[in-house]
Amino acid sequence: MDAHAHPAKATPKSLRTRARILDAAMRLFAEVGYHAATNGLISDHAKLTRGAMLYHFATREELVRAAVEHIERARARLFEQAAAKPPAPGVDAAEHAIDAYWLLLHEPPFVAFAELEAAARTDPMLRGQLAAAQSAFDHAQVGGRFGALAKAGDDPRFQASRDLGRFLLEGLAKGAMTYDEQRRRERLLAVVKRAVRMLNRKGDVHDLWDD
Repeated sequence: MDAHAHPAKATPKSLRTRARILDAAMRLFAEVGYHAATNGLISDHAKLTRGAMLYHFATREELVRAAVEHIERARARLFEQAAAKPPAPGVDAAEHAIDAYWLLLHEPPFVAFAELEAAARTDPMLRGQLAAAQSAFDHAQVGGRFGALAKAGDDPRFQASRDLGRFLLEGLAKGAMTYDEQRRRERLLAVVKRAVRMLNRKGDVHDLWDD
């Protein structure tokens, strides 16, 4: 286990305090961004003194390491909850998966992680802290749970359909639309569903756009 995983005295009270700090960090990363969410601001939102904060996380790197793990656990829990909900009667499994993942992308753990990924482009320390979590998410969460949601197999075509759905949704969630946002997003989501259905051999190229 990482020597920094818990303070020397990992009492129940200490663990609760750490969880409060990490919840505050996750919320602030999602709301104001990584750089604006300073350790001081996080301690204020966790209702702790700066000294108490330093007891649990002496450096920014220690806090970031623990926060990334905390956010990943939160994302995994949300994914598991979504995967446990079957599609409504008559709803295609792939479309159900797309709708479920779209909702997840707007939950605080997913927004926070997206903010960290954006900040990591110019922050080598953060980039290093994220690498393992990105790999684990790519393989276990999206590769496994999104595939299970979509009832997709493991061959290259189904993998491509998962990746297409995933990256289009993630890009759409991060994009900024300045007019007619709801209608444009609805149209794009509909096309994503048709493209995934087509790759899953449930349609052909003529079905990509609904005339």
